[in-house]
Amino acid sequence: MPHPLLFPLLATVLVVSWSSGFVGIRYATDGATVAQVLFWRSAVSGVLLLPLVLLRPPRITLKMLAEQSVYAFLGMFLYLGGFAMGIGQRVPTGLVALMSDLVPLAIAALSAPLLGQPLTRWQWLGMGLGTAGVLMVSADALSLGDAPLWAYALPIAGMLAFALSIVAQERRRATDLPILHRLCLQCLIAALMFAPFAHLSGGLAPPPTPRFAFGIGWLVLLATYGGWLTYYLGLRLYPAALISSTIYLSPPLTMLWAWALFAEPLTWPMALGAAVTLAGVAMVALTPRPA
Repeated sequence: MPHPLLFPLLATVLVVSWSSGFVGIRYATDGATVAQVLFWRSAVSGVLLLPLVLLRPPRITLKMLAEQSVYAFLGMFLYLGGFAMGIGQRVPTGLVALMSDLVPLAIAALSAPLLGQPLTRWQWLGMGLGTAGVLMVSADALSLGDAPLWAYALPIAGMLAFALSIVAQERRRATDLPILHRLCLQCLIAALMFAPFAHLSGGLAPPPTPRFAFGIGWLVLLATYGGWLTYYLGLRLYPAALISSTIYLSPPLTMLWAWALFAEPLTWPMALGAAVTLAGVAMVALTPRPA
């Protein structure tokens, strides 16, 4: 059994890293398109891990590449690309962010039938509180906008694709790759998928600006390595719904990032929403698992 203090530690690192992606994107998209940022984030993340992966067993096979391609398509290309395309079609950013923050709810719903990891009533109540807290934190940024009706399905599809990718990887954990191998291959494959869109939106060459370089470095080190590696490690030790529930805390922490670095305002409804979200995550984490 993991040490009792390990879950709070992993949850803290995960939430800080996951929420930090907002900061990196703010810097990197200054002079670059979203598709270019997604391409370079994925490519640099994968290339830096590649020497470690090639020097450690197991050897990469075509079967591994095919399997990781499916996870990269669902969990990175559709997840990140769905939100980017939704924003590109004028779906309000606040609404897109809210849809992405519903990932824990989707993973919880899929975990019972596909992983045999049902939640108790108290844990479902905690999930409900987490969702309510996210709504409260995001309330000031929510609007319906004037995007085409089909465009609203893009971020929802991306969120569901990510949840399906996580649950599918957990189902096959007995034949799974080491975490470094998984992340490296998924990032490299996702970069290949993003490359045509980056080329069409502004070219594959990186913008020669310090803000872009800083933003990509931030996304690689904090959001990708800190967030995804910690997430995959947590999935090795805890049920998928439990470790995923901590992502509900990303919107309140993103709010603090925005206040500290970009002078965006804080409000009492945001603070109240953060408290409600924390209470919901605590209910999920502290309720004993069903036998």
